[in-house]
Amino acid sequence: MASANKSQELIHQLLQAEKQGEELINTAKKNRLAKLRLAKEKAEDDLKAFREEQEAKFQKETGSKAAADPTAELKDSTKAEIDMVTQDYEANKAMTIEYIVSKVLEVSTQLTDTQKQALKSGTV
Repeated sequence: MASANKSQELIHQLLQAEKQGEELINTAKKNRLAKLRLAKEKAEDDLKAFREEQEAKFQKETGSKAAADPTAELKDSTKAEIDMVTQDYEANKAMTIEYIVSKVLEVSTQLTDTQKQALKSGTV
């Protein structure tokens, strides 16, 4: 009987150890799930803060661009280009007039060989 009692006691200890092991595993699983939830919540909070920061940055950039008048910028660049053309015109006007007048007034009074030949043959 003593060995039967001892066997029963060992079986009881084994069952109790198994129960404690299961409880330990269950506790570890619960802790793991709790840590995962906390990590997820922390990541969502970080993501929310990042989104808000990026959205504010985007709104600031697009707001300044929306407030700026694109036609004014175009008008300014067009005016600058017109001013450059006007400046080039003023700088080269005198030389151009002189060149054209010199070419108009430069008339050759002699006939070329081709012109002489055409006059002799009577084709003109």
